Parts: sequence; C-alpha cells; structure tokens
Amino acid sequence: MEMKSLIDKIFAEGKKSGLGDMEVYYSEGSSLSLKVFQKELDGYSLSESEGLSLRGVYKGKMGYSYTEKVDESSIDLLVKNVLENATVIDSDDEEYIFEGSKEYKKVDTFNPELDKVKETEKINFVKQLEDEAYKIDEKVTSVETCVYGDGYGETIMSNTKGLYLHDKGNIAYTYAVVVVKDKDDIKTGMAYRTGNDFSKFNAKEIAEEAVNEALALLGAKSIKSGDYAVVIRNNAAADLLEAFTGIFSAESVQKNLSLLKGKLNEQIGSDKFTLVDDPFMEGGLASKSFDGEGVACKYKKVVEKGVLKTYFHNLKTSKKDGIETTGNASKGSYKSSIDIAPSNFYVEKGEKSLEEIISSMESGILITELQGLHSGLNSVSGDFSLAALGFEIKGGKIARPVEQITVAGNYFELLKNIEETGSDLKFGLPGEAYIGSPSLKIKKLAIAGE
Repeated sequence: MEMKSLIDKIFAEGKKSGLGDMEVYYSEGSSLSLKVFQKELDGYSLSESEGLSLRGVYKGKMGYSYTEKVDESSIDLLVKNVLENATVIDSDDEEYIFEGSKEYKKVDTFNPELDKVKETEKINFVKQLEDEAYKIDEKVTSVETCVYGDGYGETIMSNTKGLYLHDKGNIAYTYAVVVVKDKDDIKTGMAYRTGNDFSKFNAKEIAEEAVNEALALLGAKSIKSGDYAVVIRNNAAADLLEAFTGIFSAESVQKNLSLLKGKLNEQIGSDKFTLVDDPFMEGGLASKSFDGEGVACKYKKVVEKGVLKTYFHNLKTSKKDGIETTGNASKGSYKSSIDIAPSNFYVEKGEKSLEEIISSMESGILITELQGLHSGLNSVSGDFSLAALGFEIKGGKIARPVEQITVAGNYFELLKNIEETGSDLKFGLPGEAYIGSPSLKIKKLAIAGE
C-alpha cells in the first residue's frame, strides 16, 4: 500500500477516536554481514526490518504505539494503544508535535552504486582481505576476524500539521583483526574502513594496516609509573569522546548528570579544542536533513576554541530552557521514544600530522588503544582509569611498544590540557561511526605501570 495513503487513514481513525495532533514515523531497512575464516564463508546474516510508530496527543498527554505490520489491519490497534498509553503517562514533561521547519537542506547519503554490487563481489572482497593479511608476514598466525557488512535505511515522517519528510541512506564497512606471533609473544592488530563507496575499499591496504599494527606491538613491556606527556591517537581519542558524549546533552544537564551545567559561554577546554556537530558532512555516516522530531538539522560548533557554545537539544529540553531546539532529537528506530544524540560529532582537526606532533616531544607516551571504556570511567564526574596499549616516545621518535599500563585522569581536566590537535581526523566503526577525532597531544596524564 502507498505509504501516504496509509498514513492519511491512520490520522483519520485517530481523529475519530479523539486524538489531537498526531505523528507517524515509518522506517524500513536491511543489513548484510559476511564473515570469512580460513578461506571459507563462516558467517552470513541478512536481516530486514519494517515498522511504523504513532505518537498522538490525548487529553494533554502524549501516547505512543508501534507495529511491524504495515497495513490497514493494524490501524485500529495502533490508535487504541496510543489512547491507552496516554492515559497511564504520569510525566509532567510537555511533549508536542512539531509543525516543521521553514527550510530543510538536502542531504544525500544514498549511493545507488553500492546497491549494484553483487553479493559474490562482496564475498570475494572479504576472502581477499583475509588472504592479503596472511601474505604480508610469516608471523601472521591467524586472521581472527574478517568481516564485510552493509546496510540500507529509509525513513518517512508525517504529521497532522502538514509535515511530510523522507530520507534514505546506505552504508558499508569492513574490518579485520589479525594475530601475530613471535616465539611466545602474541599480539593482535585491527584495521577498518567505513563509507558507502565499495570501490574505495582496498583489501591490501586494510590488511597491511592491521598486520603492521600487530607487528609493532611485539616485544611490548610495561613502563615506570608516573606523569607523562601523552598523545592519544585518533581512534582512541574518538573512543574517549564517544564515552563522554552524553555530557553535552541538555537532558543530562537538566537532570544534573553533567558537570557542564551552567557553563555555557565559559572556557571548558584548551583553545586548541573545537567540537563540531555537522549533519551535512559529505560522506558522513550520520548526515541527515532532519532529526527524530522532524526539525531541520543545523551545523554547530558545540565547543569553539575551548568555549562551550551550546548543548544538544530536542523540542522538550529546548522548551524547558526557553530556547530553540538544536535539531538533535534522535529516534533509534520506529520502536524508540525520542532521545537526544549528535549527528557527525568530531573534534576539529589541526595542522600537524601525528608524526610532527611526536617529533616535537622529548619524551612521552603514544596511546593507540584504550580498553574498558564502559566500566573504567564515570561520565558524570569525568574520572577515568583505563587499560591502554601504545608506544614510548623518546627524542621525538617512537622508542618501543608499551603494554600493561593504566592511564588515569579526568576528562574535564584533559580538555583543558590539550596542547595540539592533529590533522588525522578519523571516525569509528558503525555504532560509533558518527564520532570522530584527530590525535590529541595532552600536557600530562598519570600512567600506572611497573
């Protein structure tokens, strides 16, 4: 059934049952995952999803309902569930349906060429990725994980105030985890790529990056405990930012769960630190023209040269603060309620390469991986204590690999101690692909080792 026609029928039934303003959120999508182990296809997963949700105002309260059955037979139950849900809601927070923004910037995140790539090509690519890893060095004992995946998603938002928005996009990703062995010393390395252009995925290049990462860590030992100048490499800096992203949410601020409360237009970080939320970023995996409430997205500097400029808002939090929403309402799927999240969220890159930053240091530590991010930190206080891997820096050069160390500090203090941002901006894997950072040079952090 044509979606517009179905939505109109849902609204008509809702109106008849006493609902006021209403909104339908429809989404459909598919995802493919291929895994290869020892030249054989070891994992194959293809999933599809489709559903829609209805939000509606009844006696001043917002009710929710959703269904996976996208046809006329589900209309009565959808409306009935919204009415029931609205009567049991006990929140005093006012929610309302948005009439639409004046203007929406066109954002294209769908690459039709990705749709044309045959499944056999994808399987051959991931087999080649594994094969290339084994070719690079005899110390490679296994390719532990070798994966290719892609996905497609489409969203329609429509409401009784005349809003009708449509968005679709696709994404591909690949990664390999390799194991190298030298006598009793065993290390792993990983490399990944994301995007929606299959032709840009180079199996040899990805394999070399993963193997070289593992080989470089052979012979790693701990280091004496102390305060060190530290460079947090781009991937690890992005992981750390992802763990603390919630502190920039207006909801966290209003619930006293963020120490950034009351800090607007104050210096919260070094003047080298600028934090951007860019929904229009070309090639960005979270690029979009509207948010989960149908509000036009906006480019914004959340932190500019260390000064906190804004929090992330949805309609509910912005109304509480008496300001305009920032267009950061999020809705994970048609089943989800409204939350807050950034789009492409990243630390703005600087001028110097990682090599140039390292060469400027007499001594210090380069951290290439942080572990235990969801158990070893407190996003409210900002304190963290994390296991780490990396390299010792001596005389402006990488001296040796380092392991069995713990890096400890406070995120709010770390932001103030950023001395340099690298030029090597990198985003994470799907799930965290919207968070990015270049390498960050930090004045000092406590390292616990020997």
